[in-house]
Amino acid sequence: MLAVVGEQGYERASVQAVLHRAGLYRQAFYDHFASKEDCFGWAYEEAAAGVEAEVRAAAAAVSGWEAQLRAGLGRLLELLDDDPPLGRALLVEVHPAGGRALVRRRLAMERAAERGRYEGDREPPALAPEATAAGIHSVLHARLANGRGGLLELRGELMYVAVLPYRGADAAAAAMGAD
Repeated sequence: MLAVVGEQGYERASVQAVLHRAGLYRQAFYDHFASKEDCFGWAYEEAAAGVEAEVRAAAAAVSGWEAQLRAGLGRLLELLDDDPPLGRALLVEVHPAGGRALVRRRLAMERAAERGRYEGDREPPALAPEATAAGIHSVLHARLANGRGGLLELRGELMYVAVLPYRGADAAAAAMGAD
């Protein structure tokens, strides 16, 4: 489902295309899913949970806020570069799909904002975690929607955006230059 949606877009993706890709019969699909939306919601939840787990694992493998942020962000960008249709399905096509997938996306964004929060000596605006996560999402959404790859190359600039409200311009510039 995610491969078909990532390649064709949610609106154009059909159950028939999913069946063809998976090598299944229509009845097998409807034995498990009530509709295209139901199948997409399930597939979205599974894939998003897998991506989140990989990002968390990458971050947990290092110590320190900035290193964890760099590792987690880097893993996310690698995953999206490795499978652009998956990235489009998860970040772009979730909007027209709506339903439970969109609820799941909102919850994932809230978790990303919270995990990116830095508790340091500067008091950033209260909106900083949400705005940072939304800004990174917006850049990735635009790149994936336009079929532009090379997302890992953005890590330095995205680190700048993520570090700036918490540690200031000098630390953000250093974070950007670390890539």
